[in-house]
Amino acid sequence: MQRPIAEQEALNDSVNRIFTEIKKDGDKAVRKYSLFFDKVDLESFAVNKKAFERASEIVPEGLKAAIQLAKNNIEKFHAAQKETPKEIETTRGVTCWRESRGIERVGIYIPGGTAPLFSTVLMLGIPAKLAGCKEIVLCTPPDKTGAINPAILYTANLAGITSVFSIGGIQAIAAMTFGTQSIPKVDKIFGPGNQYVTAAKQAAQNFGLAIDMPAGPSEVLIIADSTCIPSFVASDLLSQAEHGEDSQVILLSDDEDVVDKTLSTLKQQLKELPRRAIAVKSLKNSKAIVLKNISECIEFSNSYAPEHLILAVNKARELIPEISRAGSVFLGNYSCESAGDYASGTNHTLPTNGYARSYSGVSLDSFVTKITFQELTKEGIRNIGPAIELMAEAEQLFAHKNAVTLRLKNLA
Repeated sequence: MQRPIAEQEALNDSVNRIFTEIKKDGDKAVRKYSLFFDKVDLESFAVNKKAFERASEIVPEGLKAAIQLAKNNIEKFHAAQKETPKEIETTRGVTCWRESRGIERVGIYIPGGTAPLFSTVLMLGIPAKLAGCKEIVLCTPPDKTGAINPAILYTANLAGITSVFSIGGIQAIAAMTFGTQSIPKVDKIFGPGNQYVTAAKQAAQNFGLAIDMPAGPSEVLIIADSTCIPSFVASDLLSQAEHGEDSQVILLSDDEDVVDKTLSTLKQQLKELPRRAIAVKSLKNSKAIVLKNISECIEFSNSYAPEHLILAVNKARELIPEISRAGSVFLGNYSCESAGDYASGTNHTLPTNGYARSYSGVSLDSFVTKITFQELTKEGIRNIGPAIELMAEAEQLFAHKNAVTLRLKNLA
């Protein structure tokens, strides 16, 4: 169950050095590290209006329609997560309720290197808008000419992102953590990234910034029985393997023949992949395991706590009660993981590296704070006041007790 482990000490040293410089020198340090890592020297990091207009002209109409379909489904799923405040009278005269408020300013990191993830703009921008976040700052690395992938810009504009900056990597996370002359400080950072971005997000927490979740390389675990379609299973394994060299895919089955057929078709499909070199390295981190039965496969999966779990088994819905740890689950032969990545409506920003044991994927709740309210009438303070006095005195907090005693005497 061990995930691939990156060398942390040198990585953390780099993060700390870059954070220190950007906190001190702002844009100057951001420019320095953008030149060093991305080989681009930009006068301005902010993307201007003309760049958005050009992007809209470049993106093919078919892709625009596909993005719109995905946007509609993601909006529908996340809008359903809105809560209506419900007032509860806990005791006569004592009313309590809770209301949500959008986080004022959120930062979104979008990878833009070998795979420009414009789909993640939808996954993060849409719930941020629905939650009522007043400012949504997006950072994404430019290419060597200083340009941002047009699909990212088009999608950012469609999702209502308020500002976009052409910076990536550790320097982008540090800039959003501290704020610079041109890049605003945010309250919470969202988004996937490589091991450098992940380490930077974790470092940001040391400076009082919230992040969506700890994360690492993308991963999938597939449980397949004799009713699976091996070519489908192989394609799902490869769809995760092509994410990055440090990704991991796991195949579990109670049938050795299923594993053999899946690996055979996987080798054939691998030959056709443009990102074959990346997938090959990822597969070196991966495993295919035969266990006694599907119950053992479920037990293994719950211990592993995968980011994505695919149940390519007979009567997959009947296994739902047994699933206790997973980021997102895909049921049956036709529920490919790609659907969740793009257009089914669920969010694809999910806990990896075993964090599904204690973290959930991004949802509308990720973009709000929840404030509790209470209101006591005269009857209410009479009803619960004596209990509060006794409890406060037992904890030797006499000012707490007195705050109640004075009110009760006023009502006598």
